[in-house]
Amino acid sequence: MIYKKFQDVKLSALGLGAMRLPVIDGDDAKIDERAVEKMVACAMEQGINYYDTAWGYHGGCSEVVMGKILQQYPRENYYLATKFPGYDLTNMDKVETIFEEQLKKCNVEYFDFYLFHNVCEMNIDAYLDEKYGIYVYLLKQKENGRIRHLGFSAHGSCEVIRRFLEAYGEKMEFCQIQLNYLDWTFQQGKEKVELLQEYGIPIWVMEPLRGGRLAALPEKEKEALHALRPMEKVPAWAFRFLQSVEGITVILSGMSDLSQLQENIKTFEEEKPLQEREREVLSGIAAGMLEKKVLPCTACRYCTSHCPQELDIPSLLALYNEHCFTEGGFLAPMALSALAKEKQPMSCVACRSCEAVCPQQIKIADAMADFVKKLG
Repeated sequence: MIYKKFQDVKLSALGLGAMRLPVIDGDDAKIDERAVEKMVACAMEQGINYYDTAWGYHGGCSEVVMGKILQQYPRENYYLATKFPGYDLTNMDKVETIFEEQLKKCNVEYFDFYLFHNVCEMNIDAYLDEKYGIYVYLLKQKENGRIRHLGFSAHGSCEVIRRFLEAYGEKMEFCQIQLNYLDWTFQQGKEKVELLQEYGIPIWVMEPLRGGRLAALPEKEKEALHALRPMEKVPAWAFRFLQSVEGITVILSGMSDLSQLQENIKTFEEEKPLQEREREVLSGIAAGMLEKKVLPCTACRYCTSHCPQELDIPSLLALYNEHCFTEGGFLAPMALSALAKEKQPMSCVACRSCEAVCPQQIKIADAMADFVKKLG
C-alpha cells in the first residue's frame, strides 16, 4: 500500500468510501454487514487505514454499520471521516445535535477527519451565515479534541469554493473534490486543483471512477489503453491519472464488493503516473465520451448579450450537459435551486436571439426546453 504524509500522520493513498457498500435485495438502506465485515478485514490487512462515511449515506445507516465494524479494531489502527450534512438546508441549525448523534452512531469519542459536506451553490450562503454557528461549533470541537482535522467537500464551482476559502480557508486542513480524467475539463477539475494548490490545501478525491463509468469502456478505447500498458486494467487507468496530479493525498473509492476492493488494492501497491502520450490518449477517450452527449458550448458569452431574459446561458448549458451525461443525478438540480426562478431554464421564451450569434450553432432554445422536461 502506498502511503501519503499528512501533517504528523501517514494515510493510505487509497481510502474506503462507505457510500456504495454492498446491500441486500437492492435496498440501499439494508447494508450487507457480513460482506462489509469481510471487506474491512481485507482492507485492514492490506494497509488501508482511511474510512469515509457520512450522515446520509445508505439512508443514514452507513455511519452505524461502519462504526460497528470498525469497533472490532484498535482505534489507533484507522482514521475515520464523516461530515456535517449541509446538503440539506433544514440541518443548518442542528449542528450540535447532529454531531453528537454521529459520535453515537459511529461509536467513537472523536473523528479523525470531519468535513463540511458538499459546499455548493445551494448552501454556500447558509454555510457562511454566522447565525447557524456551524463554523464556530466545529472549531470548538477541534479545540476539544473531538475533531482531529477539519476540512470540507465540494461539488460547487470554483467561484463557490473560492468564497468558502476566503471565509474559512485559514482553518481548513484538506478539501475533498470530485476528480477524474473526465471531470478534469468537464467539471473544472484542473481549475479546482489549481485553486486548492493556491491555498496550499491537500486534496482528497471522490468519484475517481465517475460512479463506475470509467471502469467499463468500449472495446476500441480498451484496446488503445492495452496497447500502452498491456498489464493495466481499465479501472487502474483512472487511478494512475490521479497519481499524476500533484497535491493529492487520499483517493476514495466507493467499492461495492470484495473483488473491487482487492483489485484496487493491487493497483495501489505502487505508483505508476502517466507519461505524456498516455495522458493524451485518456484525454481523447474523455473527449469522445463527452462528444456523444454534450453540447459544444465554449462559454464565449455572445448569447448572453442577446437574451431578453438575461439568462446566464453558458452556465445553464454547462448544467444541462452534466445532467445529460450523468443521465440525471443531483448536481444540476442542486445548482439550479440556488437560482431565482426567473433565471432558470423555464424562463427561456424561445425567441432564438441567442442562436443567431452562437458560433457553435447550438439550438439553445431546444436545449432549455429539453432541460425543463428532464428536470420534470
